[in-house]
Amino acid sequence: MILLTETEVRVLGALIEKDITTPDYYPLSLNALVNACNQKNNRDPVMTLDEGAVRQALHGLKEKRLAGPTSSADSRVTKYEHRLQEVFNFNRPETAVMCVLLLRGPQTPGELRGRTERMHRFEVLDEVQSTLQKLMQREPPLVKMLPRQPGTKEARYAHLLAGDVEGWEGPEPRAATPSADSDRLTRLEEEVSGLKNEIAELKQQLSEFRKQFE
Repeated sequence: MILLTETEVRVLGALIEKDITTPDYYPLSLNALVNACNQKNNRDPVMTLDEGAVRQALHGLKEKRLAGPTSSADSRVTKYEHRLQEVFNFNRPETAVMCVLLLRGPQTPGELRGRTERMHRFEVLDEVQSTLQKLMQREPPLVKMLPRQPGTKEARYAHLLAGDVEGWEGPEPRAATPSADSDRLTRLEEEVSGLKNEIAELKQQLSEFRKQFE
């Protein structure tokens, strides 16, 4: 039985997301992973994890065979990757749904359809429902449907990798933003984050290169 801490959930979700959405910058260095965990967009709740907390979460995920350092010798900087596929053998729709649930907490099928679009495009809502059913029918189940909140039309679904979820108080309603602008902003933030990570790694490699001549 897999039981993740809150920090392990965030680290695993961030690794899965970056694997799919920014493959050029994946696997991730520790610094890049900290930035990915602490992103303000596509995260609920927003966290402020330090390197020590992320390193500890990586250790826990490695023990559970869900993540670990890459074996590649191409880089001087240690890079980290998730191993979700080896443990669960998910298809792409299942991976996308689990990733959003890990990063954003309980979601309605409609929210999942919109928020998984960068990882997998669900043509109709029934495809989301079907994917959720498959995850609920796993042994043990990986997702459950939560009791419907008063005044809401759709039930929310939560992942069970951190244990059972009795109920969930949803976040305060936020003003809707145009999805096109939101998607554009998300892509720009990811590109900037990727460039920052690349610069940080180049600086680290340059520093190590200089040390050879000191």
